[in-house]
Formats: sequence, C-alpha cells, structure tokens
Amino acid sequence: MKITTFNPQIITTKANDIITVFEDLGFTRSHRKTGIGERNVDAVVMEDANGFKMDISQVSELPREAITAIRMNVDDFDEAYKILESHGFRNIYGDRTADTGSSRSAVLFSSSGIAINLIQHIK
Repeated sequence: MKITTFNPQIITTKANDIITVFEDLGFTRSHRKTGIGERNVDAVVMEDANGFKMDISQVSELPREAITAIRMNVDDFDEAYKILESHGFRNIYGDRTADTGSSRSAVLFSSSGIAINLIQHIK
C-alpha cells in the first residue's frame, strides 16, 4: 500500500468561514467535489504558494462545530483500512464507505480521537 496524499483536513458545519481564514493566509481553492456520500459532503482543496494543501469539508451535522482530521489518499483502500482497524480505528459509518464512482472513502477515528479520512481515487 502506498500513501499518495497526506494533509490536514477540517470537517465543519461552517466551511465558508474557515475557507475565508485560509484565503486570508494565502491559500487558493484548487479543487472542489460536491455530493460526497450519504452526508452530501462538499469538499474544497486549498493550496498555498509553497504547495501546502488543506482540505475543508462542509457537512450539515456534526457532534461539534468542527473536526480536525488527516486526509490520507492511498492506492489500496482495503489494505489501509485493515491496517487502521488493526490499530483500533473505527469507521464512523459502521462498515459503509462513501463511493462517488471516482473515489472511495471513510472517516475513521482512533480511541484517542485521531481522525483519518481514508480515500482511494479510482482511475
């Protein structure tokens, strides 16, 4: 299994406010994907002049205003998922994944509160 992307992600109910903060810090919107999964997530990838990336995802409902996560794209979703599970990570969707046709993803939490948004882009 190979990790192809690894960057911070904010999952929030107030994405526009956070996007504005990062725009003021010099980030620009480089990619957007809407309608992800059963929660209809709207995701924006932002990038600064140095190539640092930051994901900001809008959801309608969370147990709190925002969750800070790590977005980790991999070339083998099933293998990475099993590795994370073996280390105590649990999928917030139970056993379901979000499948958009071009990607497959799941948000997994460790018992200590670390969140990883595991993604595989389908070519």
